[in-house]
Order: sequence, then C-alpha cells, then structure tokens
Amino acid sequence: MERVTISLDDALLDEFDAFIRRKGYENRSEAIRDLLRERLETDRLAENQAPHAVAILSYVYNHHQRELAQRLTHAQHADHDLTLSTLHVHLDHENCLEVAVLRGHTPDVRHFAEALMAETGVRHGNLHLIPTDQFQASHRHGHDDEGGENHHVHLRPKT
Repeated sequence: MERVTISLDDALLDEFDAFIRRKGYENRSEAIRDLLRERLETDRLAENQAPHAVAILSYVYNHHQRELAQRLTHAQHADHDLTLSTLHVHLDHENCLEVAVLRGHTPDVRHFAEALMAETGVRHGNLHLIPTDQFQASHRHGHDDEGGENHHVHLRPKT
C-alpha cells in the first residue's frame, strides 16, 4: 500500500471530518478509499467502461394494478440469466417491495432494470450497479459427480 499526502483547506477538512463521524468511519483513509471507489465506479459506468456488473434493483409496486405482478414475473423469467435472486416483501394491503440481485453484461442489466421500473404501477425504482471483472474459473471440488473440474464464472468488483 502506498501512502499519499493531500492538502485541504480548513473548512473542507472540518466538513470531511464531520462526514467521517456521521458515517462512522474509523479514520480518514477508509473514508477516502470508499469515496474514490464510488467515484471510479460512477465514472466507469458513465463512460461505458464496465462491460460486466452485479446490481441491486429495488422497486415498490401496487399488486392490485391490472396484471402487473404477472408482467413482472414474466419479465424476470424472460431474462432469467440476469436474475440471481429476488426478495418479495408485502408492505401493506396494496404495495409490495421487490429486491432483485442481478448480474451480467452491464447494458443488459441496465435495460432489464429500466424496463421493469417503467412498467405502469411500479414506483420508487432504483438500480445500484457495481462494475465487475468477469472471468471463467475452474476448481476441483470433492463434491463433483465425476471428480472433475467445476467450471463457473467469478465476478470481482473492479475497485
């Protein structure tokens, strides 16, 4: 790890230290690393330099909206390769919250999420993308049926 020195004016440093206390950081270095990761991820996504991503899609919808639950389920099945898991929560007699964990090519994930959030009756949609490196991995696992290699995809956050 390399040590870096920066200069900040007193007012900015006071504001940063207040931010650190509010967020519960142990020290300035941890806060700066998190802010840099966030900014680098945002920049990669804005510049289309993140071909793969994992994502959290959350949205609230009215389950009484005509055939909406069926349309949402159909969309998830149509793109089942993007969805790793979905959590469904009943908020009240009319509203449900769904949280989907997604992975895949960033444009595909983004398009899928935007299509779901654009459905009539879906509100409060939010997509949080995390750029990743994706690579094939082979490992020997004792539980493989033939005792051979298990080929699967690994995703590693870029920052």
